[in-house]
Amino acid sequence: MDDGFGRGRIEVIAGPMFAGKSEELVRRVRRAEIARRGVAVISHELDTRRGTGKVTSHSGLELPSRTAATAAAIPGLLDAGTELVAIDEAQFFGDDLVPVASALADRGLVVVVAGLSVTFDGRPFAPMPELMALAESVDKLTAVCAVCGAEAAFHVRVHDAGPVVDLGDALTPVEAHVGGAESYEARCRRHRG
Repeated sequence: MDDGFGRGRIEVIAGPMFAGKSEELVRRVRRAEIARRGVAVISHELDTRRGTGKVTSHSGLELPSRTAATAAAIPGLLDAGTELVAIDEAQFFGDDLVPVASALADRGLVVVVAGLSVTFDGRPFAPMPELMALAESVDKLTAVCAVCGAEAAFHVRVHDAGPVVDLGDALTPVEAHVGGAESYEARCRRHRG
């Protein structure tokens, strides 16, 4: 069986919050480790919800990671034997991640990128649309709607008065997007606001 190592590629894991993106990233990293592949796990320094220096899924799976403040810093975090680069919370890196991921894949590395496909108000969340277009494989995951239990391709920001769907995500600093179950809920199309 051809595992694809040695031939670079980009794999994208996308979806709303609570869809299991980080869990799938952890699964792929663990498979590569079992196959004795050199792996580097990268997280953004802003993602401190469950501590620094690790990727943690909502289900509690975790992996140690190297943290980066920018996409440009990622290549400098890789060892000579790295074959797979796993990048969590891609949206924190912004559009600068696209040329970095492409360059790493062009060097022969497998680049697995997990991130939010949409903002809390349902708009495409950069850099995911461009990464999805350039990727050799894309897995778009869904969550479970917090209202009705249907497939949820969206998430909304919530507060005591209910969902917040009228604030422009593009005008909110990236730091304000860090949050979890206390700030967001998965929603289906019917219940997204």
